Amino acid sequence: MSARRPPTLEDVAARAGVSRATASRVVNDDPRVRESAREAVSSAIAELGYLPNRAARSLVVREPDSVAVLIHEPDQRIFADPFFSGMLRGVSSRLAGTPLQMVLLLGEPARDAARMERYLRAGHTDGVIVVSAHRGDGLVSVLTETRLPTVFVGRPLTEGPAFPYVDVDNREGGRIATRRLVERGCRRIATITGPTDMAAGIDRFEGWRDTLAGAGLPTDAVETGDFTSQGGAEAMRRLLAAHPDLDGVFVASDLMAAAAMAEIQATGRRVPEDVALVGFDASAASSLTRPPLTSVENPVSEMAVRATELLLRLLRGEEVEPEVLPTRLVEGGTA
Repeated sequence: MSARRPPTLEDVAARAGVSRATASRVVNDDPRVRESAREAVSSAIAELGYLPNRAARSLVVREPDSVAVLIHEPDQRIFADPFFSGMLRGVSSRLAGTPLQMVLLLGEPARDAARMERYLRAGHTDGVIVVSAHRGDGLVSVLTETRLPTVFVGRPLTEGPAFPYVDVDNREGGRIATRRLVERGCRRIATITGPTDMAAGIDRFEGWRDTLAGAGLPTDAVETGDFTSQGGAEAMRRLLAAHPDLDGVFVASDLMAAAAMAEIQATGRRVPEDVALVGFDASAASSLTRPPLTSVENPVSEMAVRATELLLRLLRGEEVEPEVLPTRLVEGGTA
């Protein structure tokens, strides 16, 4: 096989030791293929980096017609967190007026990975926007192997080839939030982090830690959350039990912060008089609490628009670079 051309279905069939027709049936997810042949063809596809050629299948020269938004998260998080609806609005608004259709590729990590992998390998979409990526997600290796044009929303924690991405300056956001608490006079400041297998969780925590260390304050009051209301409530209960003297909390998302505030108030403490609180996102959830949350802005729709623009440029064959957007504190009444 020439190194100057992409692998073909014939190459896949030869590597797998099956006929071209069998290889084609595997690519098209035909259930009549025996399992041993399916495994051989799937292995050959992965080894060769084969990407099905939809133009050849349709016998016409075609332009890109769809991009997939890939969200590999539990259903309850996707439909409960306003981050994701804001992301989809941003992608949709940028695709308006183009011939491209947005396709949603949603799935539970434990349940749907194989189905999502088959979809990506079968060449049903021309490019991918990955939202909410976690370290070790096997679908990232599929994107590398298939060479699908891909842009991440959020800095990916991946090994190997670098992917372009759009992110907010999460570390600076953590610093901004924690500085507000320090300047308010808080001296026992805790944090509820995001998931530690995501760049957003790591970077926001490091901003909190940097600021407290610089102020000579302790950095031991830490609980890990998962960006959900339930996770925020459980983490806040653990913090209150372990550190009853805390007087400030930086919470790495508004959903978790709203739940954390309810836990604080349930103990009879006042927010912000007894415990000051800063969230992250400045989402719709921040306006629903009493008092409204003080929160760090996360420009979700703008990130989605920028990520979609980068993907459009990749589809045109252009080179792109990662983009990191600035953030700021949005005033509320909790800090």
